[in-house]
Parts: sequence; structure tokens; C-alpha cells
Amino acid sequence: MGSRVVIVGGDAGGMTAASALVKRLGDEDEVVVIERGEFTSYSACGLPYWVAGEVESCDDLIARSPDEHRENGIDLRLGATATLLDADAKVLTTTDGELSYDHLLIATGAEPVWPEVEGADAEGIAPITTIPQGQEILRQLDRKPEKVVVAGSGFIGTEMAEACLRLGLDTTVISATEFPLAQFENLVGERVHEQMAARQIGFHGNRRLTGFRTKDGRVTGVELDDSTVLDADLVILAFGVTPRSELAREAGLPLGPKGAIVVDEYQCADRARGIWAAGDCSAVRDRQSGELLHLPLGDHANKQGMVAASGIEAAILGGEPEWSFPGVVQTFITRFCDLEISRTGVSTAEAEKLGWDTVSVSIDTTTWAGYYPGAEPMTVWLLADRRTRQVRGVQIVGGPTAGLRIDAAATAITAGMRVDDLIMLDFAYAPPFSSVWSPLHVAVRAAYKLL
Repeated sequence: MGSRVVIVGGDAGGMTAASALVKRLGDEDEVVVIERGEFTSYSACGLPYWVAGEVESCDDLIARSPDEHRENGIDLRLGATATLLDADAKVLTTTDGELSYDHLLIATGAEPVWPEVEGADAEGIAPITTIPQGQEILRQLDRKPEKVVVAGSGFIGTEMAEACLRLGLDTTVISATEFPLAQFENLVGERVHEQMAARQIGFHGNRRLTGFRTKDGRVTGVELDDSTVLDADLVILAFGVTPRSELAREAGLPLGPKGAIVVDEYQCADRARGIWAAGDCSAVRDRQSGELLHLPLGDHANKQGMVAASGIEAAILGGEPEWSFPGVVQTFITRFCDLEISRTGVSTAEAEKLGWDTVSVSIDTTTWAGYYPGAEPMTVWLLADRRTRQVRGVQIVGGPTAGLRIDAAATAITAGMRVDDLIMLDFAYAPPFSSVWSPLHVAVRAAYKLL
């Protein structure tokens, strides 16, 4: 008799694992996926661009449909929710009944943070982390709202503010911090704030949402902690997400930051009881500091799904897992209108919290040779360790083509490269693409002089 693998969650981590397992396990083995929604394998990161109209249809966000997964041999059960886990008996209770398993992969993702204030259940208040939530926002937009408030100024909040701007809506952003994108240094957030102001987007920094005004069950305004009331026909919630880790909590599994499931390098949470976790419900380890983090990103989820499948396959068929997940260096990228914004490694605040002795520099340059037509301003911020001379963090903000230069910095940090090493890296050069000293070269040369 074969083994049964049950996977809870049908998006990036879960379906990546399921797809790998059906190819590698025997015909007698089963791969069952429980998904509470109706969509599978879609890009949640693309939702703001769909709402903005840059992506024509939500179908364009779907990498593989439920029918395609079933054709590949996966027993996919939509509209079923896992309600109870008996980890010792290896039985999962769902809204469709009980399901025994040999190995369980929890890939339940994360859910949006909802403000616990009066009026939060009113019509016209919506987060955007799933396709159905995106559909709800589009339905609200069909009502032709005049004033939109985006509550939150992280990645999703900033991207949704741009989406509303593209739709010609009167938009205001509420931020708990002084500038947007608190994950970045202030010099980056200031540039984004300037761009918002230049495009007549309202911004209320260092403010907390304390309540909603409503009429006939529909939102009409947002109350802030300084007694300001903002008129609003639509409120988009962008306060971030928390891991959906209730099943792990029931099983007594170790939980980390924000309640994320703690796993080993093979995405295994409890080897003795055959429980694994992947995606936005699980914690990741920072490769520089060793600290556990909750960083919900689609690229992490896909890699973790592949790693979990490798570990489950090895547990069933024997041998060693083919893959392990080594951790992250916190690489992010986003956009606000013409600004590209990216970071990798740690920030000044994170380095101080870790007790690292660091030096930071920022340089202003251009996206390519300044004399070549179309060059746009670009700022590079760099953090280096005084003792080891290693590059610890890089952040970039600038015009088109600026953002993806962060990948070279992420590679350098992953490899443990020193400032001295980065100065001599053989980057590509031609005037339409870069100055003779690339922006990263200029930044590390400035850091070299201070070390």
C-alpha cells in the first residue's frame, strides 16, 4: 500500500510541492490537496496591477488551473477547509470529512491584518491578498467612488496607491511611520513621499487608524488618532498579513515571529509526526544574522514548496532530500510610478538591533552614463561591516532600470563578499546601460574610504 500526502493550501507553496510529488512518487501513492477557495497557483503579487488595469484579467495571474492540476494526477479538492488536526493520529478534519495521511504539508499562507475598530465590517472596506478580494475591490470601483483611502504604506499599500492614481481616483495614504515603505531607510521613503505629493496623493504619516464613519452600513470616512476624519467611499486595507498557522498551533508545533511555523532546512516542522510547512505560513531564516523572520513572498513560497516535496519524497522513498532551503537575505523590489525601489540585506535599524558595528554611505548617480540621453537620477545606499568589511545591506531608488541592480548586491551579500571584492567585480559597461563605474561600484568605493 502506498503513502498518502495531504497538502493544505493550493497556491504557490502547496501546488509547487504537489506538482513535484506526483511526478516523483509511485502510482500507488496519493497526493491530495485541500483548498478552501476556487483558485490555484496564482500570483498574489500581481493583484495591484490587475486592479490598475495593467493586467487585463485575473486569468492572466493564474499559472495553472484546477483542471490542469487534476489532469496531472493531483487529487485537488476545492471549497474544503481544514478545521481540526489530530497530529498524533495523523487525521485532518475538513468540511468535507476526515482525511488520514502519512505526511502533511501545511501551506495555508497568510491572512490580512484587519483593524479591530468600530465600523470595520462596513461595506466598502476591503484588503487585497487574494483574487476574490481583488474582485471585491473591482466591484467597489464599479460604484465610481470619489475618494479612496489606502490604509498602510508598505509594499501593497504603495502599489495600491499607484493603482488608484492610474485609475484617476482621489487617493489618500495613511501610514504608521513618517514616510512610506518603513522597510527602507528614510532617504528612500522620502523619495517615494515626494513622488506621492507631486501626484497629489494625500499622505498622513505617523498616524494610526482609530475608527470608521459609516452610513447605512457603508463606509463614509476614516478616523485618525489626531482627530482627523478623512472622507472615503472606499478603504483598501494594506496593514500587512499574519501567518495562517492555526493547524500548527493545534499540533503543538513551534511557532516563530508573528506565529509563523518554524521549520528546518528541509521545511520539516515535525519529522516524527510527518508534518511539513511551506510558504507564507512558515518562518524563514536570515542568512546573515541567523534570525527567524516572517517574509511572505511568492518566490520564497515556490522554492519552499520544491524543498518540502524533496523532503517528503525522501521520507517516503528513502535517501537524502535533493534540496534544502538555505534562508534569505531579504531582497525586495517594488515600484511607485516612475520610481523603482529595491533593497537587500539589513537596514541601519536592523544592524543596530543585532549589535553590529557598521558604516553606511549613500551616493547619487544616474541609471546610465549621465551624458547619454534619458539618464534618470538614482540613489544607492550601502551598509558595510567595520570589522569584516562585508557588505551587509544595499538599497536603491531611482528611475527605470535602477531597481534590478539589487540582484548583484544580493549575490554579493549571499557570497559574503567584502567591499574590496565588490570594487573589482566585472560588471557590464556601455553608456546606454551604465556609467563607467557602475552605481554599485561608486557606493562601495565611498564605503571603502570610510573603512
